[in-house]
Amino acid sequence: MQLLPAEEAILAGESGETRQQMMEILVALGKVFSAERLVPIKSAQVSGASYKTIGEAGLEWLSLLDARVSVPTVLNPVGMDRVLWREMGISPGFAKKQEAVISAYARLGVKLECTCTPYYIYQTRFGDHLAWSESSAVAYANSVIGARTNREGGPSALAAAIIGKTPEYGLHRVAERKPQVVVTVEGAADWDETALYGAVGYHAGKSIGDRIPLLRGLRPKRDQLKALGAAMAASGAVALFHVEGITPEARIFGYDLSGLEAITVEPGEIMSLMQEGPVDAVALGCPHCSSEELRKIAGLLEGSKVTVPLYVFAARKVIEATPDAVAAIERSGGRVYADTCMVVSPALEKYGVIMVNSGKAFAYVPNMCGASVRIGTTEACIEAAAGRPSV
Repeated sequence: MQLLPAEEAILAGESGETRQQMMEILVALGKVFSAERLVPIKSAQVSGASYKTIGEAGLEWLSLLDARVSVPTVLNPVGMDRVLWREMGISPGFAKKQEAVISAYARLGVKLECTCTPYYIYQTRFGDHLAWSESSAVAYANSVIGARTNREGGPSALAAAIIGKTPEYGLHRVAERKPQVVVTVEGAADWDETALYGAVGYHAGKSIGDRIPLLRGLRPKRDQLKALGAAMAASGAVALFHVEGITPEARIFGYDLSGLEAITVEPGEIMSLMQEGPVDAVALGCPHCSSEELRKIAGLLEGSKVTVPLYVFAARKVIEATPDAVAAIERSGGRVYADTCMVVSPALEKYGVIMVNSGKAFAYVPNMCGASVRIGTTEACIEAAAGRPSV
């Protein structure tokens, strides 16, 4: 790698031990992937924020760092709602450790937004270089916005945040953002249910792994694009996808698809994922809900009372911006939580069967919560929460 004099000075330890350590991480990563230089980033998003996932070793490492971030940086969801953790059933012991993790990040200058949807809060533009680590946020930033980020690990994202730069390799290079496989979804042109896009993503991700797909036959809106990418990132390792005629780079570049593998997804393959049966809890907001999704949930609950625990997750600023919908959900007996999610919180580990409307959650809940999982439409999830038959 070709380092600038100021970068060489950081690597030599002239800006302190922590910044030297962070530069060492970036240089090592750059060498592995044959990056020629570091590029400045606009923002960072750091995973490894829940004590459930990083444990004592991660907390100890964070506590040893002594530097501040150089660019706007937010956290991924932590293991509890920072205000309502008692209501969630979080133990005081876990809460104490989680607050220690949060305090360690705050000391580094990280903003305590604690969300997997930072694009709902901060403006990110086409072509911006980022260092984001949450898989669904990476897929959204690359695909829907047209920004550029690899799927960073927690330490490399934090290193980039502190230095303000990241190695230029992978999806930071325009030439490496071209489609590598074509996925045609039959019978989906009129779909309006977000859960179906999540199910498509879950199904497709298993076939395409980490390849960059161009999808045909879909007309998704913003939240549906979020669900689609999140699920492909979870069941495969997709960090960038294109939707013909929809996503910005597909519109701008008009890719030549000749010679690429073609995969067809039939409607029956998607509908077969939707299963009937009793559930112990319903969880929505993986990735975190938008204001529009909160309003939809509130509308579906109108006139109903929840008889099965209903958890809804969103960024705190989104919750604060949508007070009427949140109040309506909670009047019906549902609970809306910030800062955390169904995957990284221990709160849902007590349930045997959890119903979701998210392909990402469908992929992660069994391993992360130890529960069986069912996926259904948002309407079906609300019917299940209200004790009515679900599909």
